[in-house]
Amino acid sequence: MPRIALGIEYDGHAYHGWQAQQSGRTLQQITEQALGRIAAAPVHLTCAGRTDAGVHAYGQVAHFDTEAQRSPRNWVLGTNSELPRDISVRWALPVAPHFHARCCAEARTYRYLVVNRTARSALWAERAAWVHRPLDAARMAQAAAMLKGVHDFSAFRAADCQAKSPIRRMERISVERHGDWIAIEATANAFLHHMMRNIAGLLIAIGKGDAAPQWAQEVLAGRDRSRNAATAPAGGLYLLAVRYPAAFALPAPPPGTAVPA
Repeated sequence: MPRIALGIEYDGHAYHGWQAQQSGRTLQQITEQALGRIAAAPVHLTCAGRTDAGVHAYGQVAHFDTEAQRSPRNWVLGTNSELPRDISVRWALPVAPHFHARCCAEARTYRYLVVNRTARSALWAERAAWVHRPLDAARMAQAAAMLKGVHDFSAFRAADCQAKSPIRRMERISVERHGDWIAIEATANAFLHHMMRNIAGLLIAIGKGDAAPQWAQEVLAGRDRSRNAATAPAGGLYLLAVRYPAAFALPAPPPGTAVPA
């Protein structure tokens, strides 16, 4: 059966996460229903990363199998005509039968956005974390650098995380300030449940001056979630991009939107 890959963008604040469930409105359910109407048959999506409730995506990737014959353009335009305005299929492409959106991914990139000013943001209330205390981005970047490399990230995983191993390879992690905005961006082979939000929580605490940058290394080495900072809010997190082997010839990951001025 032919296999189609999709690039999907969404604002997740109105949804109970990606994964279909019996109660609550989810991104998977809504997108599958829209695709099913275009395919004239039920569709099941497998995604690269199952985002939590309130989390957003610029570059989610998913695949499905179908006997329906549609052009990539028709998959995109037709599905988007059936989707709500906060979900959009960016591209569609026939792929090899062995392509798997999750298992074939080489790395994922997440971005965490913080608006750092005295007044809360009305426009970004559901799409960025708000911290009114001044944050020192240089201290945060110094701490973040200690998380780069192959580590046991047990101190950064949720209690209900189902991953078999806490070992992850952090390829890149950065902290940048743009006016009132701070962007934390990380690329790893894979992320544990709540891993990026727990990293953001730790870096925010260090940026406030509640702990020294060295605390990041201590938390990492301790492998104890209870000794880490609070989990940062879901609304600031974005699945920015997923990287695949070049042989699949998927569209280049989106650069993401610029950090607001």
